[in-house]
Amino acid sequence: MIFSPYVWGASLNGTAGLLGRSTDVNVPFREIFDNLDMTFMGNVDISNGTVGFFIDGQYVKTSQDENLRDNELALDIKTTTLAAGAYYRVYEQQLEGTTLFGNQRIFAIEPTVGVRWTRLEAGLEVGPYSGSRKVEWTDPFVGARVFYDINDRWNIFAEADIGGFGAGTKLSANGQIYLGYRTMVFDIPTTFRVGYRALYQDYKDNDTVENFKYDVTQHGPVVGFSVSF
Repeated sequence: MIFSPYVWGASLNGTAGLLGRSTDVNVPFREIFDNLDMTFMGNVDISNGTVGFFIDGQYVKTSQDENLRDNELALDIKTTTLAAGAYYRVYEQQLEGTTLFGNQRIFAIEPTVGVRWTRLEAGLEVGPYSGSRKVEWTDPFVGARVFYDINDRWNIFAEADIGGFGAGTKLSANGQIYLGYRTMVFDIPTTFRVGYRALYQDYKDNDTVENFKYDVTQHGPVVGFSVSF
């Protein structure tokens, strides 16, 4: 089992709408500490070397205030995302040497399949108009992940998937890539990671009076570590 807590400094870009009114969502990374509350996020991965399962979750809260045509606009968004899936190692090339943890160095490709649940709470105020909406949806997704041991300490991990297909969102896409460094911390195999992640979701709910829509990309750097048990 591998447990990986991390922090995702997710900027937001796109559009959000409520009560028939839309606004651009633009929370850049340089303003992250003013607009974004970052909380603990984590991933659990269990594998026998061929078949594996994973759970990944994060919570992001953003707030944005600006002036729009002489009216003050306030937008608050809380997003909770939980993904669960499985993967199967369809290709593995054994490389020369072993890792710091005593495992064979490898290059591996693993297709993935799973579901991603999202709960979104949004509040919008534009001048005298205000409204709030809480929605949730579940998207199936398919994708693949790639793992490469550069040497005994360094490795690269990349993953991408696409989903939605009208089941929850019209379309969703997720991608991430990390550079990892293996070391021992208190005699526990530990890999420190740094990378970048992006999650795009296009959700619309036109069946209610709130007429809610959320067409936003979360993206930004990720730092964390993985502990092997």
